[in-house]
Amino acid sequence: MRLFAAVQPSSEFRASLQDVQEQLKAAGVAGRYREPEGLHLTLAFIGEWPGNAAPCMPKIEKPFTITLSGLGIFQEAKVLWAGVKPSEELDRLAEQVRRSLAAAGIPFDRKAFFPHITLARKPVVPEGMVLDGIRVRAVPMIVDTVCLYRSEQGDDGMTYTVIAKS
Repeated sequence: MRLFAAVQPSSEFRASLQDVQEQLKAAGVAGRYREPEGLHLTLAFIGEWPGNAAPCMPKIEKPFTITLSGLGIFQEAKVLWAGVKPSEELDRLAEQVRRSLAAAGIPFDRKAFFPHITLARKPVVPEGMVLDGIRVRAVPMIVDTVCLYRSEQGDDGMTYTVIAKS
């Protein structure tokens, strides 16, 4: 199974992200847009793992708030993303997930944690367009659960399914 640990957006967070996607489309930004139900904030990408990684998902003892903030593009990965304001609590949660995976001997991608939500892959931005012109509402969300997702390749791209929650 192809797995990753992530935060599942609340309905208000997801609605704001959908609004951003619609603004981008209306501005002529093409790409493979993520379906609303597939939006997530990855804490750790595990990849192929045959065992049970669910016990590694930590319980959040003290819920905390994150807030959407801005847009960007990872040129090398060809990913258009919505950012999340820096948060010590979110950084600690990602580190906690990664420590738990490492302690269980489960390999994961060790790239530095950069909180973002992928909106589209292979974006094509009209020449001269500035992403700063797209309004991202600073919607807050309470983080109180970590989800373990399964990722599967389908005819229309990747499908993400929550298989466990902590």
